[in-house]
Amino acid sequence: MHLRISTFLLLMFLSVSSEPFMLGSPLPVIVWHGMGDTCCDNSTMGEIVRLIKDEIPGVFVHSVQIGDTESADRNAGFFGNLNNQIDRVCTELEAIPELQHGANLMGFSQGGLFLRALVQRCPTIKAKSLVTFGSPHSGVAEIPKCPNDGDALCGWMRQLASRGVYSWYIRDHVVQAQYFKDPKRLDQYLRHNIFLPDINGDLDERNTNYRSRIIALEKLVLVRFSEDNMIYPSQSSWFGFIDDEGNEIPLQNTTMYHDDWLGLRELDEDSRLEFVNVDGKHMEIGEKSLRRIVAKHFGGGIRGSVFRVQDY
Repeated sequence: MHLRISTFLLLMFLSVSSEPFMLGSPLPVIVWHGMGDTCCDNSTMGEIVRLIKDEIPGVFVHSVQIGDTESADRNAGFFGNLNNQIDRVCTELEAIPELQHGANLMGFSQGGLFLRALVQRCPTIKAKSLVTFGSPHSGVAEIPKCPNDGDALCGWMRQLASRGVYSWYIRDHVVQAQYFKDPKRLDQYLRHNIFLPDINGDLDERNTNYRSRIIALEKLVLVRFSEDNMIYPSQSSWFGFIDDEGNEIPLQNTTMYHDDWLGLRELDEDSRLEFVNVDGKHMEIGEKSLRRIVAKHFGGGIRGSVFRVQDY
């Protein structure tokens, strides 16, 4: 059986427990969905909630929701200011008692990028492990396509982005423009992109707290889809990118890695950075593989856990 988890049908989970965290309890999980999905769509989340609860019985799962309704949450995946959204989510998570002792994080497509930014910017979130699936950590050189031609919100997003991702209105209001990175116009990216250059340390002035919070992770797992048809370049899921001629640049060949301003090289050398390649298109992953990832990286949150986890 396969769970086809498209960017437009991603997963965010409702809180599944109201009990406070207790010693020996499974570590909570925070999840952020991707573009086009909502926090609370039973047709996508129901299977994932069941899967997570099967692998980690009794776990508390928090689904990030922006806005008071599912409609508002879906809209926020296309339109809004990411800096404001990250700040808002940080404040909301700080008020959840079950998350005060730490959590594991799992993000899907752009939701993985947002969770990584949350780790860097939200010091009260004690993140243990972060797993991201097909997330554009180094940005995208093409605005993501709409799998469904009838998706009006996505179509409107692409229409606005086509008018100029670095124009003042679009750069502040279109979410996908805020992680767009044209390798042929890096000077404009550095001057006008309001989100990605900061969290990736691409600016001359870097926030040293970002590095310290990344290297505090016990594990950073980066899942890339071999036939990704949504995130271009797909190397971005592993913090790689392309040069101005379209040649792939793996993370290990970047200045970010060499100078280690985000701590990725330290994680890598300490065997805490894991690169996972999944055969298939964007967000298409076998249920067995997804279960193994959950159990392997999140099951350890239970003291005395009896999970027996195989390799991928």
